[in-house]
Amino acid sequence: MTEQVILVLGATGSTGRRVAELLRAAGHSVRAASRSGATTFDWGRPDTWAPALSGASALYLMAPDGTPVDPAFVALAEAQGVGRIVLLSSSGIEIMGDERLMAAERTVRDSGAAWTILRPSWFAQNFDEGFLQPAITAGEVMLPMGDVGQAFVDAGDIAAVAAAALTEEGHAGRSYEITGPRSLPFGEAVEIIGRAIGRELRYLGGDEDYIAAQGFSGQAIAEAKTFAALRDLGDQPVSEAVSQVTGRPPKPFETYAREAAAAGAWRP
Repeated sequence: MTEQVILVLGATGSTGRRVAELLRAAGHSVRAASRSGATTFDWGRPDTWAPALSGASALYLMAPDGTPVDPAFVALAEAQGVGRIVLLSSSGIEIMGDERLMAAERTVRDSGAAWTILRPSWFAQNFDEGFLQPAITAGEVMLPMGDVGQAFVDAGDIAAVAAAALTEEGHAGRSYEITGPRSLPFGEAVEIIGRAIGRELRYLGGDEDYIAAQGFSGQAIAEAKTFAALRDLGDQPVSEAVSQVTGRPPKPFETYAREAAAAGAWRP
């Protein structure tokens, strides 16, 4: 068992908790950090940073949506001996105009640590652990993605790539586009979930429905334009990152849906 400590941020989140579980199962020493965990870490409280970093040699770096990755934290991590950083970013951030994640990637690349950047597609878990769960439970998903295919990826596969990058050689200086095994439209994904739970679900993928449902607000119009930019890219290509890094294929969306349904994810 290695005595080096791996600090995992967001350790109660969809990827962070899975990264911590995989690392522990492989015999690594893990410090799981979150705002409410045994190791407290809060981006808004710099006094929590140094204690979380103390003695860590590697870092799983992520920040909640809307929260920037503070360059001062990355500099502190490097100063305290963190030699390897794996950043959770996202695919399509240039098209989405996601300045927060673009800045985070620049910060990591400019650091003195060996870095790896993860750029996953839409999390499959958005449907059961994330922002789409209430819509699935209610029976109607409204998102202006039309019929364009997205390569939904299971959070467990993202975590497996992260765990490898944190503990194995050959990943430094690499950016991985992480996808599931095939690209499918949101409407088909919703149908698959419907079959898994034995309920009829409705998908509305047009701009008009999305904007109207939010009261024709300026924010809704701006969000619809962002989604339109994604649609213009066409079907999302499938990558081989999961297979190449982990040695096994990514989980099919159908398998994810069956497992989530069996666990009671969408039980009314």
